[in-house]
Amino acid sequence: MKDKQANRLNSGFQNEIYYFGGTAIAIEAGLLSVEEIKASIDEMVKRVKLAGAASIGLTLYPPYPEGYFANKIMNPEYSYQNGGDWTWFGGRMIQQLIRYGFVQEAYDQVQPMVKRVKNNNGFYEWYSVNNEPRGSGTFRGEAGVLFKAIRMFEEFTEKEK
Repeated sequence: MKDKQANRLNSGFQNEIYYFGGTAIAIEAGLLSVEEIKASIDEMVKRVKLAGAASIGLTLYPPYPEGYFANKIMNPEYSYQNGGDWTWFGGRMIQQLIRYGFVQEAYDQVQPMVKRVKNNNGFYEWYSVNNEPRGSGTFRGEAGVLFKAIRMFEEFTEKEK
């Protein structure tokens, strides 16, 4: 297993992976310029389409391949932290888009997140690539980031009046 993992690392596979959650947190920390943020959201939207996923809450794309992790929950089928769709990350990206003036992009990208909360009547921990709820249906992390994003939209609207 370790040799297989080392070969994957040496083959540059990790250079193909785009880390959505990590990018959102880097923006939150102030590490990206406005131009880099624009490039980031464009890349996220592109990769969501490639994955056939619902939102920019993907943890990463493409997922790590079969056999990369010893833990079987981390399979390449967009599972859990290996390509699962987490509003907990996506909502943070929405917040940063609003913060840096990409309000229309934020509004467009939050739509699938709020729709699935309504459609599933709950705040789920994460979602499959097919937008099916997974984990706890009362995940406060999802509720919190969406609440904060909605408040940020409201504050933006008030400033625009």
